[in-house]
Amino acid sequence: MADRYDASALIAYCADLFAGLGMPAPRAKVVGELLVEADLMGHDTHGLAQAPGYLGDLEAGRMAADGDPDIVADRGGVLTWDGRYLSGVWLVAHAIETAMGRVADHGTVSVSIRRSHHIACLAAFLPLATERGYAVLLTCSDPSVKAVAPYGSYQPTFTPDPLAFGFPTSGDPVLIDISASATTMGLAGRFDAAGERLPGPWLIDNRGRPSDDPAVLKTDPPGAFQPLGGADRGHKGFGLALMIEALTSGLCGHGRAEAPTQWGASVFLQIIDPAAFGGGDALRRETGHLADVCRAAAVPDGGPPVRMPGDGALARKRAALENGVELYPTIMGALQPWAEKAGVRPPRPRA
Repeated sequence: MADRYDASALIAYCADLFAGLGMPAPRAKVVGELLVEADLMGHDTHGLAQAPGYLGDLEAGRMAADGDPDIVADRGGVLTWDGRYLSGVWLVAHAIETAMGRVADHGTVSVSIRRSHHIACLAAFLPLATERGYAVLLTCSDPSVKAVAPYGSYQPTFTPDPLAFGFPTSGDPVLIDISASATTMGLAGRFDAAGERLPGPWLIDNRGRPSDDPAVLKTDPPGAFQPLGGADRGHKGFGLALMIEALTSGLCGHGRAEAPTQWGASVFLQIIDPAAFGGGDALRRETGHLADVCRAAAVPDGGPPVRMPGDGALARKRAALENGVELYPTIMGALQPWAEKAGVRPPRPRA
């Protein structure tokens, strides 16, 4: 049986690791909470699995430990920050709190961030807003990375470009988290490390042939991820990626044209207050009705009922809070060297 851990113990452990390498304790706690939130939701390639890379960059100075983002522009309802490669997890949480503090005056508040460090799991941020009755749009790209090919090509050109959107309903919120690529870099890396093939031909080799073998990403020249939709309908994912690149690197004014080499993110965030439109009660009535209709929609004989985006993540979170968080087997081992450096004792598994 796999080990399980109390979520609170994992949060404290993660926070202590970052604080032990110089990050202020309150900021480290935010990072710990949001990385563990991803694992609670079952997004285990983008939770604590990201911490060793973050800690390495923190130790090397590629992630700034402290300080605030520089304000590039501020028009009240629109903000642009230079993140100075501060923790992307903390920056996005800080941006959400800042935007929610202004949204009553503006109806919507948008925040654009350039030179953020990597921001981990987008879905983990959505409840910060939906629990307050707001809708939230969050997307990012990494202008230092080329991994996904434009539709019709096999040359890596842009990143998987994730997009998340959350909104409240009369019941559980809807939490959408998708990417413009057929799969994520984290998942492909995990299959590659295990010597396994992907479940589908989500990649393309350097001769333009669809592939399920992660090794095609390491050839010379490398293959690439296919856009969402694959060989047949990849124009849809390509179009989505172009929109995300414009919202992120385009609006913040720092992206692929500058050819940065630092692992990081360009981020676009928008908080929407339903009170500025038809009202919060009206939104929840409409979205709740739609969610109920979708869940009750007819399915083939023997098929499972329709799930709304976020249903699975929230069910996994509730189970993990009750029974403990089951981490991917390599995560605690990857964190052990950092625990030794920081002088932090790892949590014990639950009995």
